[in-house]
Amino acid sequence: MSESSPFALFPNTASLPWADVPEWPGAEFVRATAGELDRGARLCAWFGVPESKGVRLVAVIAFDADNTLAVGRSTPIVGAYPALTATHPQAHLFEREVHEQHALVPTGHPWLKSVRASAGTAPAPDAFFRVEGREVHEVAVGPVHAGIIEPGHFRFQCAGEEVLHLEIALGYQHRGVEAALLGGPHRATRSQIETAAGDTTIAHATAPAQVLEALAGAEAPLRAQWMRAVALELERLANHTGDLGALSGDVAFLPTAAACGKIRGDFLNLTALVCGNRFGRGLVLPGGARHDLEPARVVAVLERLAPAMEEVERAATWLWDAASVRSRFENIGTVFTPQAAELGLVGLAARACGLVRDVRYDQPAGWYRFAQAPIAVWPGGDVFARARVRWLEIQRSGAFLLEQLSAPPESHLLDPLPASAPDTFAVALVEGWRGEVCHAALTDRAGRFQSYKIVDPSFHNWAGLALALRGQAISDFPLCNKSFNLSYCGFDL
Repeated sequence: MSESSPFALFPNTASLPWADVPEWPGAEFVRATAGELDRGARLCAWFGVPESKGVRLVAVIAFDADNTLAVGRSTPIVGAYPALTATHPQAHLFEREVHEQHALVPTGHPWLKSVRASAGTAPAPDAFFRVEGREVHEVAVGPVHAGIIEPGHFRFQCAGEEVLHLEIALGYQHRGVEAALLGGPHRATRSQIETAAGDTTIAHATAPAQVLEALAGAEAPLRAQWMRAVALELERLANHTGDLGALSGDVAFLPTAAACGKIRGDFLNLTALVCGNRFGRGLVLPGGARHDLEPARVVAVLERLAPAMEEVERAATWLWDAASVRSRFENIGTVFTPQAAELGLVGLAARACGLVRDVRYDQPAGWYRFAQAPIAVWPGGDVFARARVRWLEIQRSGAFLLEQLSAPPESHLLDPLPASAPDTFAVALVEGWRGEVCHAALTDRAGRFQSYKIVDPSFHNWAGLALALRGQAISDFPLCNKSFNLSYCGFDL
């Protein structure tokens, strides 16, 4: 297990001097990382740090069974290195991204094409995989879609109605968030990070706050940690409820679709009651939180939360009792447990495949060290499983909130942070509503960001959607897509 790892071990939301991170030449570094993944670790982040003599590769891995993170790095590389993807598919997008950003070639990568690069006005311009055969035809969908939806291009290879292969090209939302963070933190840093994925504002604000606290050798007050957990679970409630409604709409089950649309708004309004913004903007600060819940507002939140939970239970009961819904959800878009593990799926998508994978349980930090919502797992791997895990998490997040709001901790809310340590590396994982949000920062000699890496759960999980479509009717794509409900902008950082 992790005790014998050659990598540097540390807990979630911790830091260590950059000089203490073990390093190997490129090929040996890949072998060392592969060895840890073979022993049960999983890849949280893989990225490049440019230096004068080349680009260092950095791997952040998690030993979930030991509640431990580990980090290693390569010596500066120029040109090429042997691909990790050849033996561990969960690295495939990470290595494509490194190739795109730093021109390092992972030799032996099976499908080395761009992730976000554009040629003129066309992102991801490289050739698409093609299936040959007299009965095979190709269907291109997007990037412009009907309704108000983010852009993404989906290329289907089909035999009749059956999808043989789906390839997903994103990049249309690329805003250069990570590049804008270099040299920070500065005045715009918090706002830039909060908008990495707008529907995951709280998770993407909590992780960098914990990174900065780790770099400063400090910890937020308990009251602030409690506030962050409350906001995270409200964010989970709102999004899972909205997704249950959207899934209902996709199979034309309108009672739950209409009800959940309204109830999602109720949960968003609870976040607004907590901090003045429905998405939680401005709530989380490095060193604590900006807004508190005095007793009167705690009572107001509880008075609104209880009936909202009763309403969502009624709406979900209608959904699960409908045979027409189950016939459309079951055995559609299945990803099997070994496939989910091999691809490195995280969050809801992983738990719906039977993987017990949740940062709140595996790598607890902040308030989750003291209070945990039970983890929801379902083994089916299909649309029904993903919907069912959402419903279980709605119930458990609601119970968690009712319990926590009944006994808030007594403490202050915000502490000034000391300056970040120079030449130091820090990582924070937070379980957002889609799954694991990973932020990793390396400071320079002045304590400013020399490198900053964000991994949204969608970066891990888009390959799961592509796999789920194999063997399905192409008409099942909207339902499968919504069952994952991944972020385009969270991917396109």
